[in-house]
Amino acid sequence: MHIHRFVMGGIAAAVLMAGAASTFAQTSHKPLGKMTCEDFLAVDDTFKPKVVYWAVAYAKGGKPEAAVLDVEGTDKINAALIEDCKAKPKESFWQKVKAEVKKLKAKL
Repeated sequence: MHIHRFVMGGIAAAVLMAGAASTFAQTSHKPLGKMTCEDFLAVDDTFKPKVVYWAVAYAKGGKPEAAVLDVEGTDKINAALIEDCKAKPKESFWQKVKAEVKKLKAKL
């Protein structure tokens, strides 16, 4: 059962990441490394989780297809990023993603 959830979660994550890359490309013309929290907050709320999935996957492996995502953990990162970005909109979204990924890895 646990393996089944992992596989299904991996498939769902791959689909979400593909959608996120497309959404990100449509909503921002900046590279991920130049995206600010303000840019992230400007993304429609329904697409924010997809952008986070994509960014987390990229932070883990350098390429979206190289990462396996913990969808539940990434959902928590999404909430943390939104809160932190609201408090500091001019800061780097990418740096915040990397910091949250480090926190997530430390908990594992």
